[in-house]
Amino acid sequence: MSSNRTLMVLPGDGVGPEVVKETLRVVDWLGKNKSISFNIKEGLVGGASYDKYGTPLTDETLADSIDSDAILFGAVGGPKYEGVPFEKRPENGLLKLRKEMDLFANLRPAMVFPALVDASSLKPEIISGLDILIVRELTGGIYFAEPRGIEEVNKDTKKGYDTNLYTTPEIERIGRVAFDLARARKGKLTSVEKANVMMSGVLWREVMNTLFDKEGNGIEMSHMYADNCAMQLVRDPKQFDVIVTDNLFGDILSDCAAMLTGSLGMLPSASLGSIDKNTGKRHAMYEPVHGSAPDIAGKGLANPLAELLSLSMLLRYSFEMKEESDLIDNAVSKALESGPRTPDIMAPGREKAGTKDMMDLVIRKLEEITN
Repeated sequence: MSSNRTLMVLPGDGVGPEVVKETLRVVDWLGKNKSISFNIKEGLVGGASYDKYGTPLTDETLADSIDSDAILFGAVGGPKYEGVPFEKRPENGLLKLRKEMDLFANLRPAMVFPALVDASSLKPEIISGLDILIVRELTGGIYFAEPRGIEEVNKDTKKGYDTNLYTTPEIERIGRVAFDLARARKGKLTSVEKANVMMSGVLWREVMNTLFDKEGNGIEMSHMYADNCAMQLVRDPKQFDVIVTDNLFGDILSDCAAMLTGSLGMLPSASLGSIDKNTGKRHAMYEPVHGSAPDIAGKGLANPLAELLSLSMLLRYSFEMKEESDLIDNAVSKALESGPRTPDIMAPGREKAGTKDMMDLVIRKLEEITN
C-alpha cells in the first residue's frame, strides 16, 4: 500500500539529526516490508537554519511544513546560540511553526515499558503498568497573552508581569480533543487548573463543565487543582488516564510525569491543530521531549527511541495506521527486554549501545515480529 501523503522532516540541531536519521531507517523498513511509502521533504530549522539563512525558520520551510500532512521534528537549540538576538534564536523556529499552524493541542504520553520499571526513581509497584496521557493547551495562556513585560517602578524597583488569559473557544477546543482521546482510552478525564486562586482557572472549570454537559457522553470527568495533581502524580500516578490542562500547568506537569518513566529519552509528543472542515486535514507535528542535548551531540550516544515513538504517534494520529504504530511500539518493548541500551536507560548486566546500535536492535525485533 503506497501513500501520497507528504512527511516533512525537520531534524534541527544537536542530537536531532542523529535520532531523526535512525528513525527514518524504520520508515525505509516500512516501505520495504509493508509497502508503505511517503513523499518525504526535508528542511532546516533552528540553529541549522540560522547558520545558513540567518533565520531559525525560512518562509519556504514554513510553507512546505504547512502543505505537508505531518511533520517529524528533531530538536533545536544549543549554547552556540546564546548570544543570538532573541527573535532569531533557534527556539523561535519551533514557536513560529506552532503559532502559524495553530498547533494548540500538545499530547504528552507517559508510559512505562515493563523492562524499564526499575529505571524510575519511584517504587516499581507505583509505576508498573503506567500509561497516562497529558493534553496541554499549547498556543494560549501565560506564555502568549498580553500585557506582559518588565517596567521600572522607581529607580530602585522594577516589576515583571505576565497575563494568564483564556477565552471560552480556546478552552472548548482543547476540551474536545481531550474528550475524544479519553473515549479512545479508558474513558476517564481529569481537568486541571487553579480555580481556587485564579480567575482563568474559574473560567476553565466553568467552560469544561458546560462542555461536558453537552458533549461528555461516554466519559467520566473530574477536576483537580494543579498543585494537588503534581503531588498525586508522584503518589499514585495510575489513578489518572487523560489529564487536560492549560499551557503553564501542562508544561510543569508533563515534565513531572516524564520522570516517572525513568528517562526523557523515551518520551514522544504530538502537537495537533484543528481539523479543517473543508479538507478534513489536521496540521500536526511530532517530536521527542528530550531536546537537543548538546552535551552528547555528535557522539552517537543519544537514545533514538523517543523520536521513533514520535513516528509511531504520527502514524496513529495523522496517517490512521494503527497496525503499524502498534508494531513499532511492540518492537521497542521487545528491544528493551534484552540486548544493549543507550546510557540514559542503562541497567546492570547490559551492554552499552549507541544511537545506531539501539535502532539496529529495534529493526531486528520488527523483523522477528513480522516473520
